[in-house]
Amino acid sequence: MTAPFLKLTDVCKSFGSTQVLKDISLEVKPGEVLCLLGDNGAGKSTLIKVLSGFHEPTSGTMEVEGEPVKFKSPRDASDRGIATVHQFGGTFPLMSIGRSFFVGAEPKKGWGPFKRFDNKFAGEIAVREMRSLGITRITDGNRLVGGLSGGERQALAIGRAVHFGAKLLILDEPTAALGVKEATHVLRIIMQARQQGLAVILVTHNVTHAMKVGDHFAVLIHGALAADFRKGERTREEITDLMAGGEAMAELEAEIAAYETAHEGHAPEAGDLERMLNEK
Repeated sequence: MTAPFLKLTDVCKSFGSTQVLKDISLEVKPGEVLCLLGDNGAGKSTLIKVLSGFHEPTSGTMEVEGEPVKFKSPRDASDRGIATVHQFGGTFPLMSIGRSFFVGAEPKKGWGPFKRFDNKFAGEIAVREMRSLGITRITDGNRLVGGLSGGERQALAIGRAVHFGAKLLILDEPTAALGVKEATHVLRIIMQARQQGLAVILVTHNVTHAMKVGDHFAVLIHGALAADFRKGERTREEITDLMAGGEAMAELEAEIAAYETAHEGHAPEAGDLERMLNEK
């Protein structure tokens, strides 16, 4: 069995008296995609920030490649091979592709006080990495990032992370603002990263996208791990029902059906429906 790249054991995070994450235990293995699912407010963003070094856990342990770690900053997480790509790729619209790719690690040419940014080299590397992820229409590293599509920006950010040694990619809602074609391409890029042996955490509320690429699934509800299962162990309907608070939804549907039966097929009035919702 492949050893996990990242392992969380009973990780909790509190802000003052408010507990946001409760006893999260998860493993992420190389060459696998862990889909982190949950509705808005489920705790996904806080967990991402813990994994990427923005927040320290209040309690619990984290291990990277079998070694206990405590991240004090995002730099610490990056140094251990953890890269986070946010929804719009973390790119800079008014920069060229090459300069955005190497921001913070600019290649130089020249000597002494005459050193300058090596624009040609940066552009060539950026285009090469994007092409390796299937973005073939980009041939000029001097193009502005603002002229790229959402999927191309994602490819630029992922290619940059891989180039600088990422072993774990955390992708935060990468398909949320994309059309069907662009989203499909991003999912293909995720599968390519998995084939290269990277560990991937895909954070999403889109169950369909998750099921296309996921090997391992975790569902968060109110900061707690409600389910942890492998591909094929749950249907899409079961996952969606779980994320939506399944039992409460089923009870509400039963109440509506009973109301319609008692009122000759008429649906509940707005006031009655609001009362039913408030009782959930």
